[in-house]
Amino acid sequence: MNTDPISDFLTRLRNAGAAHHEQVHVPASRLKLALAQLLEREGYISDVKEIEEDREKMIQLSLKYLGKAPLIRSLTRVSTPGRRVYCKTHELPCVLSDQGIAVVSTSAGLMTNKEARRRKLGGEVLCEIY
Repeated sequence: MNTDPISDFLTRLRNAGAAHHEQVHVPASRLKLALAQLLEREGYISDVKEIEEDREKMIQLSLKYLGKAPLIRSLTRVSTPGRRVYCKTHELPCVLSDQGIAVVSTSAGLMTNKEARRRKLGGEVLCEIY
């Protein structure tokens, strides 16, 4: 049993990029699907599909590459089950001089740090991506 599904999701993405895989499959949940759709909307992955594999729902992610290098250079988990990190609007992190994104879980759903600042929302900082 996995105690931190978001960390597992990020690790699968990181490992698939390092191994130059075209696609990666992760077990489905509403939070992971929302995170995958946010990454697609921000341009870090090219396609997100929800599929059923051996009677289990999975999320199929198609990775993007710049030449031979993966587009996602760094995936860092910020908030963990043992140490939650909450930030107010003015405390949200600035990732790589705002070239990267931080994924924030707010009362209005998952969004990037830039969008949360625009909408004046704070929340739990799940991860940083660049």
